[in-house]
Amino acid sequence: MGTAERREAPEEGATRRGTALRGPETPDRGLPVDERGADPRDGADGAITSPQERAAYRPLWVEEPARRRRLPDPVRTSAVRAVLIIAVTLIQAMVAFLSTLAESWLAFPMVISSVVSTVVATWSVLDVWVTRQVWNQRNGVVSTPSSTARSLRRERRRMRRQARAAERAQERIRRQGGAGQLSHS
Repeated sequence: MGTAERREAPEEGATRRGTALRGPETPDRGLPVDERGADPRDGADGAITSPQERAAYRPLWVEEPARRRRLPDPVRTSAVRAVLIIAVTLIQAMVAFLSTLAESWLAFPMVISSVVSTVVATWSVLDVWVTRQVWNQRNGVVSTPSSTARSLRRERRRMRRQARAAERAQERIRRQGGAGQLSHS
């Protein structure tokens, strides 16, 4: 809740608001301090000392692995370039709009430059898309074992192998002059 915390008043049962000041007299999370102004949880090196204190200690955040892979460098470079161009285009459009409202002499040049910037911004977004496609084509896409494309390829390969094996068996039968064949079809 920021610096203001809600606390339960034991005598009234109603809530009241208090401010949590952070200074040497009140450490983070309302833990007591000793006479030196140091946190009693900390040893000489600042580490938590006892198992009870370790159990009570809760980190501020927990590192989580990234959900998506990082963009390749050329794609990330073109994406950053596109974002910067789009930001400049939006600023130019706003200046053009405001100077038009103010009937300034700057309105006409800003409108023209905004149109040109819009074309350039569109081109930069297309550049991100094309760069990404080229990178994927040159370096391939990492496929995971659970990929449906991989299982479909595996199935097609198996079907082709079966078809080739059946074709070889038919060719063998034909070379033997029909020996072992039950019907003449």
